[in-house]
Amino acid sequence: MFRQIKTAAARSNDTLLGDAIGGAALMVTLVVGLYLPGFL
Repeated sequence: MFRQIKTAAARSNDTLLGDAIGGAALMVTLVVGLYLPGFL
């Protein structure tokens, strides 16, 4: 099982950074959306 995870990570090395940036952007959007009603 660990070998499969390692192989999948090696294959998706090119898109890993882009996926991490996209996930972080989604989290920031979620947090801003949750706090936005408190600001208004």
